[in-house]
Amino acid sequence: MSELTLDVARKILDAALAKAVEKKLKPLVITVLDTRGAVKVTAAQDGTSLLRAEIAHGKAYGALAMGMGSRALFQRAQEQAYFVSSVNALAQGRLVPVPGGVLIQNGSTLLGAVGVSGDTSDNDEICAIAGIEAAGLKANPG
Repeated sequence: MSELTLDVARKILDAALAKAVEKKLKPLVITVLDTRGAVKVTAAQDGTSLLRAEIAHGKAYGALAMGMGSRALFQRAQEQAYFVSSVNALAQGRLVPVPGGVLIQNGSTLLGAVGVSGDTSDNDEICAIAGIEAAGLKANPG
């Protein structure tokens, strides 16, 4: 597979949502982007708070833009705050450098990214990874 199909994106979404239900998490928004940064699929569970969709998108977008999962971007922001702040300014504020944005890979081929928001960042990331792995792909959170 050299590109992320809508069918695979839906599998990722469904499995990520199933993990959230299994863990009894707060309502989530899950967004799956392809390598161009285009939305393949996004869904919000009932009861999500305002801006969750934008945050989920920002986690996935930041992972794609920087070529690293948002956990690694979070660590880089702690070590090089001015750099990440400057990159976010260049990206017009579209990066959300906290865990929950995970790169989707097929072997070494980048297919896109998943962003999840609504619970703790760690739980968001767990759901993203579960979705990617359930689709038979490699999750790269960091």
